[in-house]
Amino acid sequence: MLRLGYQVNYLSRPLAAVLLLAAATALFQPYKSDDVDLSLVYNERLGGDTTAFLANRSAFEMSARNLDNELRRIFEVGDSFFNQNWVAAPSSTEARDGLGPTHNALSCSSCHTLDGRGKPPDHPDDPERGLLLRLSIPDGKDGFVDEPNYGGQLQDRSILGVPVEGRFLIAYQETKGHYPDGTEYSLRQPEYHIIDLAFGPLSPDIRVSPRVAPATIGMGLLEAIPEERILAMADADDINGDGISGRPNYVWDVRRGEWALGRFGWKANQPTIEQQAAAAFLGDIGITSSIFPDENCPTTQQECSEAVNGGSPEIPEDRLAKVTIYVQTLAVPAMRNTEDPTVQQGARLFVESQCAVCHTPRHETVNSHALTPLRSQVIFPFTDLLLHDMGPGLADNSPDGQASGSEWRTPPLWGIGLVERVNGHTMFLHDGRARSLEEAILWHGGEAEGSRDLFMELTVEERDALIKFLESL
Repeated sequence: MLRLGYQVNYLSRPLAAVLLLAAATALFQPYKSDDVDLSLVYNERLGGDTTAFLANRSAFEMSARNLDNELRRIFEVGDSFFNQNWVAAPSSTEARDGLGPTHNALSCSSCHTLDGRGKPPDHPDDPERGLLLRLSIPDGKDGFVDEPNYGGQLQDRSILGVPVEGRFLIAYQETKGHYPDGTEYSLRQPEYHIIDLAFGPLSPDIRVSPRVAPATIGMGLLEAIPEERILAMADADDINGDGISGRPNYVWDVRRGEWALGRFGWKANQPTIEQQAAAAFLGDIGITSSIFPDENCPTTQQECSEAVNGGSPEIPEDRLAKVTIYVQTLAVPAMRNTEDPTVQQGARLFVESQCAVCHTPRHETVNSHALTPLRSQVIFPFTDLLLHDMGPGLADNSPDGQASGSEWRTPPLWGIGLVERVNGHTMFLHDGRARSLEEAILWHGGEAEGSRDLFMELTVEERDALIKFLESL
């Protein structure tokens, strides 16, 4: 399967590599070509017919442009549920009570502000709710389970009468480096300190995984990429010897009662948008659903267990369905400056540096999705939805499903150039450690080390062109 986004549907990945990377002179050596067909690398309509042509602060909030009136109505209702604050039960506002008992946020938009990307807090009193800490410990059987006293996620908020589990501080350590041409750079390594714990110390075997809330655009289109397409791009044993061995994650689909391909979350740990939404309602806001009906109260937390809930489940099935459709039909913003020669040069360098091997540009969605607007769309999300070992520098040492402690799902790149405009920051990667797109590239290790090194070998002007291409997405 061509990993550069060229349309060689369902060929084996090794065969496609032979056909399309034959110009490479050695492993991870750049292949120069003025014949790269840019129409196969990008298109102004990144989301196909769903694409929204808006580039201001509301760029991530638009509905897919091809919705009919009924779906648009559901979108608007789902939007209100996504943005509404939940309150503690019992309350006169029964439609949105049941918050907590412990929680991280009051609403979905508390973390996904303007449907965009969260960031780490700037200081200990920063109310920003864009980053949380997942907790796990080894189960002694080659697996991992929730931390016994605090569960699977540190809850730094709670309702009245229920103790807050704890809070965390972040300290950064700067590391200096320089490009082969002498240009200097600096990277920051985060250290997490969990303090004010209400239920005793954490397990000595604790694994902590920081997770920033990603932008929610285009998720329905990702859900509509054919499973066989994703599996055709996998090369778990690196058969073609290119040093890249993307593999799928398989996770439990609660609704279907079976193992399924993971697509969503930083480690592809959720199989569907519905389950991703239900997991976030429970883990982040403390709202139960038909998928996750039990309150998030570890046995040591008595006040949590005894707190009044907002019904069972706290989010009704029809409301969960509307939020799911809302997320499924959020539009992808159009690419900008497609005719700019520097952007075009950057796109070619993106391919030549083998960034597109994992950030696969082009896909086509299935023709049988439940939502008609998502069917048969040619899209450019720049992801293969597979797990890749990114090396020890980015490792959280926290397995998730079949993902190891150093593996991460390739994040989509569409919309990445609008994060600063929408959310007012340029903090990237799973924990927001990178303060720019350049820093994010420099953190790439493991399977992506070769691409990082090719980027570093570029001239200043070439590096700027590649970054300008990313900023146009």
